[in-house]
Amino acid sequence: MRRWARWMFRGGVTLGALLAAAVVALVAPVDHTPYLRTPYFKTTSERLDRALKESAPARGSVRAGFARVRLTPTLASGADRDVPQLGRFRRVPLAGYGARQGRPAEGVTEDVWVKALALEVGSHRMVWMAMDALIVPREVADAAAAQLTTEAGLKRSELYFGATHTHSSLGSWGEGWVAEAFAGGYQPGIRTWMSQCLVEAARGAISNMAPATVASGSFHAAAGVRNRLVGELGRVDDQFSVLAVRQNAGGFAVLGSYGAHATVFGADNMRFHRDYPGAWAAGVEEATGGMALFMAGAVGSLSARTESGTAAERAERLGRSLAERTRELLSRLQFHSETEWAAVTVETALPELNWRVHDALRLRPWAARRLLPVHPDTLLQAVRIGNAVWVSTPCDFSGELALNLREHAATAGRDLTVTSFNGDYIGYVIPGKYYHLGGYEPQTMSFFGPTVPDYFEDLLRRAIDGVGVMGAGAR
Repeated sequence: MRRWARWMFRGGVTLGALLAAAVVALVAPVDHTPYLRTPYFKTTSERLDRALKESAPARGSVRAGFARVRLTPTLASGADRDVPQLGRFRRVPLAGYGARQGRPAEGVTEDVWVKALALEVGSHRMVWMAMDALIVPREVADAAAAQLTTEAGLKRSELYFGATHTHSSLGSWGEGWVAEAFAGGYQPGIRTWMSQCLVEAARGAISNMAPATVASGSFHAAAGVRNRLVGELGRVDDQFSVLAVRQNAGGFAVLGSYGAHATVFGADNMRFHRDYPGAWAAGVEEATGGMALFMAGAVGSLSARTESGTAAERAERLGRSLAERTRELLSRLQFHSETEWAAVTVETALPELNWRVHDALRLRPWAARRLLPVHPDTLLQAVRIGNAVWVSTPCDFSGELALNLREHAATAGRDLTVTSFNGDYIGYVIPGKYYHLGGYEPQTMSFFGPTVPDYFEDLLRRAIDGVGVMGAGAR
């Protein structure tokens, strides 16, 4: 009996030692190194300085074009194979909710789209591409950008990606545990289809280019958004931003952006739907006879606020009310055939992954990368058209951080819009004061740790200042 007890004790000690060794191998303290003292900040700061020096603000005449491509896949459950080039798939999960557990979509309530707006000011150009999707995945954006560079000579810095963030559109585009938990098992053909639709929309917008006028503006819509992280203890970005172009021959397009999550439809919805951004687009298109494209704004921590009713009724009411406010704004805007232009894109180095398993502990980066494949860098963009500055970010960017940046831009007379999901995804970027709250946004989805919010805010302030060096131009 004593021998058995000794054996059990030694086995327990050995097992405990092995477990302790595994913990030491897999887990490390969260890195709180101030970003100002890091190599990634130094590298990116130098890149930003060079990019701003090479950026040449200008004033010129306006040309614009726009196009749309249907993104809705054909659901062919009885087929013997997928045909990605035709958008035909045997099964397509909807992305956005882990509770769906990768189940395939059951049908289509609303078509989803890719819409593109191409704008030229003198010799400068930018193509905004808005996708009715949860995000624009990095691999999808990279594939589309490479093809557009080859076919149309477009630089990556001339492409501005965005997503509506509907949680009822295509999944299966991501590899790794996190992506597949929220979007279903990876299917490479989905990426092929998504990038193909982006390319076709951009091609169509470029081929539609014609002399045009441009206007921009915004309104506040506090009734449609709430802070879901801390409620009344936090702030809310309630600005709805508009960029509109009118071709001299009569064509019309409106780009809108708002910070409320497109989550009116919940995980129980198993059919394709654009959520409230679709109702907004439909309302604007009916009122103007043109094309309306929507990009999620700084949606980090912000949810749509809607009244009672079914999801379809609530999404319709919110979208239509925003469309009516947009129509009223458009009637007051002054359009200009010439405007000022400035833009900068900076390749942004990222810190190591700080994916937490506890408030103070993270998985070591090599282990985290096995569950969450990431790139060591991403992009930040800023583009100015007249007094309007549009900034793109690769994340669920916090509405509270966007307010800080907007207040900064306003000191120079600029009206700022921050959009999320710019062709990459690095998780949530929310104020550092919320980092220790725990839970979904601060812990599960803050992939890169506590210093990224201040780091991004620093870079974006400098980018906003850099593109704002010229005097006031057209609204």
